Amino acid sequence: MPGGSYKRPESVLVVVYTLADEVLMMRRVRPKHFWQSVTGSLEWGESARQAARRELYEETGIMAGNRLIDLHQQVNFPILPAWRSRYAATAHTNKEHWFGLQLPSRRIPRLQADEHSEYRWVSSDQALRLASSWTNRKAIRYLLTGRSPNY
Repeated sequence: MPGGSYKRPESVLVVVYTLADEVLMMRRVRPKHFWQSVTGSLEWGESARQAARRELYEETGIMAGNRLIDLHQQVNFPILPAWRSRYAATAHTNKEHWFGLQLPSRRIPRLQADEHSEYRWVSSDQALRLASSWTNRKAIRYLLTGRSPNY
């Protein structure tokens, strides 16, 4: 493995939404009040699209097929001290790739109990208020409100 035992400092964020612009938000087990879309790190040797499909299935049980939309947006953010030990000493930032998945209607996701404890389908405005991460808010805004990710 190229990174040894360290995590790759690259991740995906997948905004799952319906034709009615309802957004799937999930509450993390830790930190307890952290709400997010589907997220996860790329494995060594994995493309962003492969990671997005894998994380979507692992976190929700939803298979994207060919419906996964690459938003061609990436943001870099600093790796927080709480997670520093997971990464090599030379990794200071994480690159996040954004994807979307539109579903015809709501589905009941199959949550992983060790990762997420609750889910909600909410309006895009509610999702913007609920999302704990600034990158998640930017991705939702970019995908569903037509505003620039630099808003």
